Amino acid sequence: MSDLATADRNARMQARLKQRYAAERRFRLLGLAAVTFSALVLAFLMVTMGAKGIAGFQRTELRLSLDLSQGQLQVTPERLAQPDATGALQGAGLPALIDDAAETTFGKGGAALLAEGAWRDAAEQLAANPGLLNKKIDLSLPASDDLVAARRGDGGDPALQSRADELGRKGLLVRTFDSGFLSRSDATSPQQVGIWGALKGSILTMLVTLGLAFPIGVLSAIYLEEYAPRNRWTDLIEISINNLAAVPSIIFGLLGLSVFLGLFPNLRSAPLIGGMTLALMTMPVIVISGRNAIKAVPPSIRDAALGIGASRVQVVFHHVLPLALPGILTGTIIGMARALGETAPLLMIGMRAFVATPPGDFTAPSSVLPVQIFLWSDQVNRGFIERTSAAIVVLLVFLLLMNGLAIYLRNRFEKRW
Repeated sequence: MSDLATADRNARMQARLKQRYAAERRFRLLGLAAVTFSALVLAFLMVTMGAKGIAGFQRTELRLSLDLSQGQLQVTPERLAQPDATGALQGAGLPALIDDAAETTFGKGGAALLAEGAWRDAAEQLAANPGLLNKKIDLSLPASDDLVAARRGDGGDPALQSRADELGRKGLLVRTFDSGFLSRSDATSPQQVGIWGALKGSILTMLVTLGLAFPIGVLSAIYLEEYAPRNRWTDLIEISINNLAAVPSIIFGLLGLSVFLGLFPNLRSAPLIGGMTLALMTMPVIVISGRNAIKAVPPSIRDAALGIGASRVQVVFHHVLPLALPGILTGTIIGMARALGETAPLLMIGMRAFVATPPGDFTAPSSVLPVQIFLWSDQVNRGFIERTSAAIVVLLVFLLLMNGLAIYLRNRFEKRW
């Protein structure tokens, strides 16, 4: 009987082992499937945005020749080296010369086929290379929105559509890569818009956010974890910080509207106000991650430092904080990534205005990438939809670069014990 009982016990044990091994294999496969699914979703997102964004990095241009060999422009190369070269060329009659060249190249009504302000592209080319002032130059200038729509087949005047087709067959109407998309600011025409103004506004806003949220959040985490007494007030502060991390972002926008714009009413839509508002939203995330990272440092590190005569401040800043820094940077990455993509709080403080020039400093009117994407996506013109996809690609690249830098710094300061 004992041998039979032992055999039965061994059989049951082997069956349980098989069940456990089978459960472990299923769990491993589920984990692999989850990772694969996440990677496929990310790849689908990147491919889709990239495919749609390619059209946004292009624009339709008209090619024409401009003969300046007879000295039609009464402006000197020395003047173009001075400020406001574009204004000097405008005063010298460059817009009229461009219109005449368009009429000659494209026939009657050719000037209307060019986008409004297309002469500025020629002015930038002449200002960059004054040696072209007395030569015959080939230009590629943005086409008008009506001509672009006709070329795309979006309806409109059939005569204009046939004219666009004819210009396309002659090679005078082409679609090329728009390198100026990354250097221009917002405009009323999708042919002339750029992302640099919003991108610079995002960079300035993120600098203010990081400059305020990171030091205050880290110092708050150090005080709460290393110095604050354990009582009801501390518990209340911890609960408040945890609740603030889950508050909807628009609430912080209302706070920025009522407090920051109340104190600085002349700084509406400035990166300074936007950064201060986003800092309020980012700070709780940094405090929570900072406390967890500080708590994870072994007590033996503190005891060893105190044992060799280090002061409490030296223990914290020379030993605990460097070891906790990788975890703190992880929380900072999460908080800054969330702040970079926020739209609602920035809309509340007025960062949805039309800003045609990049901000010069932290107090100048500005837009940011998420708000710019939101505004372009609401436009009826199909060209703005393409530009929206390109702006999304720029935002994703900016986010990846920012996170890559933060991850590099985290790995750079990571220490093992």
